[in-house]
Amino acid sequence: MNQAFYLLAAAEPQTYERLFGLDPQLIFDSLITGLSVFILFFILSYLLFNPARDMLKKRQDKIQNDLDTALSEKEEAIAMKKEYENRLNEINKEAEAILTDSRKTAKKTEAKIIAEAKEEAVRIRQRAQKEIELEKKRALEDMKQEMIAISAMMAAKVVGGKMDTTVQDALVEETLKEIGDKTWQS
Repeated sequence: MNQAFYLLAAAEPQTYERLFGLDPQLIFDSLITGLSVFILFFILSYLLFNPARDMLKKRQDKIQNDLDTALSEKEEAIAMKKEYENRLNEINKEAEAILTDSRKTAKKTEAKIIAEAKEEAVRIRQRAQKEIELEKKRALEDMKQEMIAISAMMAAKVVGGKMDTTVQDALVEETLKEIGDKTWQS
């Protein structure tokens, strides 16, 4: 391969005078290329960069708007949470007050029912006492009637059978007075 290079190099004459030549054609070409690049940059920025910037700006504005909306909604949510917590506390207080009132009312009702029951028990006792007294009086009357009948029979046997009811009643009353009410009631 080295031989082929030497052969090529030997066949061509060397016309290179300098490595970099700064001549007017190069300067003109550089200016035209620079101007073309600038015009191309300007056109591309107008056609590509500005729409991309606008799209990025719109996206940035939308994101900022979404962030602002989210922040305001978060603040509203926090405010609503506080309001609901306050309402819940008020409802709990009202419920506690209602329960307290219910307990008081229940205690009053309980006391009233107990008082009514005691009054009813007193009335029942009084009624029972009255019935007992009535039964005692009936029993005394029945005993009195039996004593009268027994006394009448005894007197009839003693006297011999000729006694009327007025004499009988008088004898019974006299016997009862002699014995006394307390003696024969017990």
